[in-house]
Amino acid sequence: MFDTLTGRFESVFSRLRGRGRLSAEDVDAALREIRVALLEADVNLDVVTSLTGRIRQRAVGEELSRALNPAQQVTRIVLSELTTSLGGERMAITYASKPPTVILLAGLQGSGKTTNAAKLAQWFLRQGRSPLLVGADLQRPAAVAQLRTLGERAGVPVFSHSRSPVKAASASLAEAARTGRDVVIVDTAGRLAIDTEMMDQVRRISKAVRPHYTFLVVDATVGQDAVKSAKAFHDTLALDGVILTKLDGDARGGAALSVKEVVGRPIAFASNGEKLEDFEPFHPDRLASRILGMGDVETLIDKAEAAFEAEQAEETASRLLEGTFTFDDFLATMQQVLGMGNLRSILGMMPGVPREMRDADVDESRIGRITGMICSMTPAERAEPDIIDASRRQRIAAGSGCRSAEVKALVDQFKQMRSMMKGLGGLGSKRPAAAARARSSKQAGRSRGKSSASKRRGTGGRTTPKGPVPISKAPLTLPGLEKGDWPGLN
Repeated sequence: MFDTLTGRFESVFSRLRGRGRLSAEDVDAALREIRVALLEADVNLDVVTSLTGRIRQRAVGEELSRALNPAQQVTRIVLSELTTSLGGERMAITYASKPPTVILLAGLQGSGKTTNAAKLAQWFLRQGRSPLLVGADLQRPAAVAQLRTLGERAGVPVFSHSRSPVKAASASLAEAARTGRDVVIVDTAGRLAIDTEMMDQVRRISKAVRPHYTFLVVDATVGQDAVKSAKAFHDTLALDGVILTKLDGDARGGAALSVKEVVGRPIAFASNGEKLEDFEPFHPDRLASRILGMGDVETLIDKAEAAFEAEQAEETASRLLEGTFTFDDFLATMQQVLGMGNLRSILGMMPGVPREMRDADVDESRIGRITGMICSMTPAERAEPDIIDASRRQRIAAGSGCRSAEVKALVDQFKQMRSMMKGLGGLGSKRPAAAARARSSKQAGRSRGKSSASKRRGTGGRTTPKGPVPISKAPLTLPGLEKGDWPGLN
């Protein structure tokens, strides 16, 4: 969503880094480009004026004149002020002293309220809570049925009432108390546009359940219309926060940069995909860092910790360095990486990745071909690729819908990688603890038992040449990626 804006910021900062000292004219020229970039991204005019004014006030003042590297200082100022515009700090969720904690979701039709109700419920599950979903949208056909389907996928029960939305919401509190649910999430009806009837219904539901949090679900691809509707809802409901959806879309993203300053309420959560897992608390500083092309290491670490089991990762790394890494290990690792999210999103979080690589189209079907070849192997073949001969390659190729040459390339490159990593593991100065203990227990006997033949040979017992294990210089590739491209990138 912010690719174009990121490119403009990177261009501005690149020119600033080419200057030794920055004058007020240099700062003004950079701010003019930033202003145009923000307006092109559909950021609210008042927000653009406020943001660039704050940046200029700090960038031409004493703070910049004392800086050893003014260009870096300007970048830091822009990052700080952009973070402020996005909300400053992450919104913390607190829970009612007497359960349940009630959360009311409102928004226009098509903004994703029902889907994000289920996403929010699954997020509360991961926090150790017991949520209950409430279907109070009785106007849209099959809205409650959709919520039940999503609730089943999330592992969260759904409560509804066929008589009226207000009664359904009100009765859900008793249902939550009866079933021991400590969080109630109420999904309300929406319209294609704001009208009196919708606002009155949401107001009556809010009065019946007295929510601890009222969140407005906003479609980030709508632009300034989303900000206008957020302001109208806030005037009626007194919002506590905003849930931004479709942050993975191709729109310009002005709503994300405008809603906090215009509405005066923070962005609480962000949805950046269609899966229930593509939902997380909103971190203003992390998004600001990504917009400026600096990556988002903290979110990348969070995703990695969620996708990888620590013990399993250590065991896999150990087998990799010992040369006992199998195709099963490779497949499991690749699936865990994909579990962190789509590859383009992961690349966007990595600092220092070239813009061309971040903007490249990701075709995960090419990774699917590799998965198909591995799954077409027998357990013995996955454990020991050396036994895969021509006839086995033909069978694997037929089972995976690939060519025999692709299977051969995968096997050859895998064996090369395994040999390379085994060699790297042998170059380390520290040996495994077990090996060290075994070596110390035998050290005395070995020193006494050196054979005279060894002495005559002058080798001191050495059976391999001196120096590090030779490592192949050939580049590591996979089928279809012989030129060294990143996996899954066209």
